[in-house]
Amino acid sequence: MSTDAVDPLEFSPWDFWRDSGVEQQVAQRERQQSLVDGHPGRRLGRDCFVSALASVDPEILQLGDRTYVAAGAYLTGELRTGADCSINPYTVIRGRVTMGDAVRIGAHTSILGFNHSMEPGTPVFRQPLTARGITIGDDVWIGSHVVILDGVRIGSHSVLAAGAVVTKDVAAGAIVGGNPAKLIRWRVAPATEPAPARSRGLGERVAEFGARARREASAILDRAWSGERMLFADRPGAAPTVRAQADAIEIADLLLGVAPPQRTASEHIALLQGWQDAETGAVAPLGPDGLPIAGLDFSHDDVAYHVLSVGYALDLLGSEFPAMITWVTDTTPQRVVEFCQALPWSTDAWRAGHHVDALGTALRWERSAGGSAPAGVEEALFGWLLLNADPHTGMWGSATPDRGLLPVVNGFYRASRGTFAQFGVPVPHPERVIDTVLRHAHDPRWFSAGARDACNVLDVAHPLWLTRDTGYRAEEVQDLASRVLSDALAGWSPDAGFSFREPSPSTRGLEATNPGLQGTEMWLAIVWYLADLLGISDALGYRPRGVHRPEPAAL
Repeated sequence: MSTDAVDPLEFSPWDFWRDSGVEQQVAQRERQQSLVDGHPGRRLGRDCFVSALASVDPEILQLGDRTYVAAGAYLTGELRTGADCSINPYTVIRGRVTMGDAVRIGAHTSILGFNHSMEPGTPVFRQPLTARGITIGDDVWIGSHVVILDGVRIGSHSVLAAGAVVTKDVAAGAIVGGNPAKLIRWRVAPATEPAPARSRGLGERVAEFGARARREASAILDRAWSGERMLFADRPGAAPTVRAQADAIEIADLLLGVAPPQRTASEHIALLQGWQDAETGAVAPLGPDGLPIAGLDFSHDDVAYHVLSVGYALDLLGSEFPAMITWVTDTTPQRVVEFCQALPWSTDAWRAGHHVDALGTALRWERSAGGSAPAGVEEALFGWLLLNADPHTGMWGSATPDRGLLPVVNGFYRASRGTFAQFGVPVPHPERVIDTVLRHAHDPRWFSAGARDACNVLDVAHPLWLTRDTGYRAEEVQDLASRVLSDALAGWSPDAGFSFREPSPSTRGLEATNPGLQGTEMWLAIVWYLADLLGISDALGYRPRGVHRPEPAAL
């Protein structure tokens, strides 16, 4: 047996960077470098400590500044922490676990963000694992020998007494203990103001916003109109685009109830229909000459999106595509399956969902035109999606080390919008969808002040609205909707509308923070969905009818 003494700082590392020597600090930095080298999903903040006596082998490891991992800790799976967190000796953290700032964990605690299936007939160790994940807020004290099970959310400022077995969510500010853990008392008492009173205050703001948006709609359209080109651009100084024409039609229909007055309705229809390729049914992006670029097919991202934007703009004008969309009229069920399988679900789930959305919408237009798509094509698309939905996330595709769940959630919105939502079919695994969306919505990279943009927020709001009838985690959904809606209303620019990205002092000057048609069209829909989740959407005085319409459109 070795007689070498173990450095006590390995077990009590909170004073490591103050009390250790130069050699120890060099060795610690080298250890941290070895942990992240070759692992794009790992990132360690400033002044962290990871004991050489800890077993650290997660796929994703993101430690905030001044977070330490003591001797004997065992870490696997996906762990993300904020700053000033402590993982004390012999703590076990496995599965999907996310912590805020200042989470302090006592020794011998187990935080298990996964579980085994237990169906009879098969040994448990041979059954698949499930992982709903565990989320822990800020300023949480977790005592020694605590066990936290998969799917639990721990609210900020709470305390988990030593030995507690936590099987259900813990409210913010609560002190809980026992097996199973129950409320002992409050560390921070909950707000005494009832939720309905808060909703009434927000409802008044929503009503004022809706009235203002309608008053300023004409100015927004005038601002984006290029009289020289006789076309809409997203904003002054930008080049006219196909999408800008469609966005202008959506905004005018939503807020004014008419076509944009810069052209007659028949002129808008003729313009959009004239851009469709008579042979393929594709609408390509505009070139410098203002005409569609030749030779592009539905594999092009813009061509795929124009199936939505142009199709719904024509629909709002009481018209339709004049030519068949050969993407669906010339396909077969087998080709649809091959198409879905070939999409980049593991590397770019957003782009995969983008093209499923377009394919589903093309089927919607062909169905309304007389059902010219071959038999079995719709069934093949829905069948593939149902069979390939991940039962752990309720979605398709994989998280990525650099973007986390962003491509998965955004891809789910696009794929489900064009299929399940558009055709009125229930999504598979709705409660897992809610779990995944709420976990993603706590990622500060995408949802902190100034980081939110219209795409990322819409792609959270719509799935939560689509699964609202489950009642699952409804209080958390409403809390998120209330906070994001309140911030969104403050982003409106007078006579200019919304920018695509939420403005803030840190993002001032970025192109995405300039108000434009795309940001306005998307945030108007977002405001409606968030308000409807809170039961106050009637105060807006509008309801989306185009790309972002809530009702099924293909029935």
